Amino acid sequence: MARALGRALVRRGKPYSFPLLSPPSSAHLCTEGDGFQSSRVNIFDRDLKRKQRDRAAWLMRGKDEFVDSVAENLLDRLQDCRKAFPTALCLGGSLEAIRRLLHGRGGMEKLIMMDMSFDMIKVLKDTDEKFARNNLETFYVVGDEEFLPIKENSLDLVISCLGLHWTNDLPGAMIQARLALRPDGLFLAAILGGETLKELRIACTIAQMEREGGISPRLSPLAQVRDAGNLLTRAGFTLPGVDVDEYTVKYDSALELIEHLRSMGETNALFQRSNILKKDTALATAAVYQSMFGGEDGTVPATFQVIYMTGWKEHPSQQKAKRRGSATASFGDIQKHFGRGGC
Repeated sequence: MARALGRALVRRGKPYSFPLLSPPSSAHLCTEGDGFQSSRVNIFDRDLKRKQRDRAAWLMRGKDEFVDSVAENLLDRLQDCRKAFPTALCLGGSLEAIRRLLHGRGGMEKLIMMDMSFDMIKVLKDTDEKFARNNLETFYVVGDEEFLPIKENSLDLVISCLGLHWTNDLPGAMIQARLALRPDGLFLAAILGGETLKELRIACTIAQMEREGGISPRLSPLAQVRDAGNLLTRAGFTLPGVDVDEYTVKYDSALELIEHLRSMGETNALFQRSNILKKDTALATAAVYQSMFGGEDGTVPATFQVIYMTGWKEHPSQQKAKRRGSATASFGDIQKHFGRGGC
């Protein structure tokens, strides 16, 4: 589904302790479980990403139409569930939008907001009193999605909105999320897909070839839709579900797009990035972007592909596929019963 979003308005304390984060010596953290086997390849500079998240914490200016749409679509999935999720963990990404748009969905009693950025957590904690939530305890924790400081089998819901695509080991992070869940716990995530910012990728490539005679990585690699189901299965989730949404956001210029990415903490964090962007290359990129993709109204579009993933931790009550060979009727019998012409 493609959606067009305008950008008329948005231009772009210490954490609490929580019992789940300090398990007794006999308990296991989800990074220590038998199911966690890291396949880490360091693609992203996590220290740089933390600094970018720090900056984004102070650049956030109220509501963001794109981020709010993604968060709303993710939270809508809770309304499709008949069960409640008393203890939930919200991981990185668009924490503020999730907290603001929750509106009692999911039957939560305890909500843990976790981010790798101390500044992001501080901003959220300082504005906590503005959000009235009936009987919902909220805890704020500085932690890394790649090393969850959470006790096994301690959560009913793990939700991540636009954050997990920056992890170096996405399957490992999802395995840890599964281990942290209780049986029949739910994992919900939204990540940016490979078609995101395709216009900017093209403009950057052309501008660099013209001005520098070659290209260097300016945009991060992202997961493809076909990979999402495999990720859920590899992480050990049951009843996996994947769907995709495509948003088109219009900006006054390519420079405004860059400002928006900074305010979301979505700028380049590759280890193999070039630390220098020449002024003429940047201006050429903006010019190419405008000439190739600019609209009649002078705005430029940017595509954001969002992949939504849903998975459950295994539980005996869940539906299961029948074992192979257990069928009591063949397709030949069905064909004879209904005829070759079909129903």
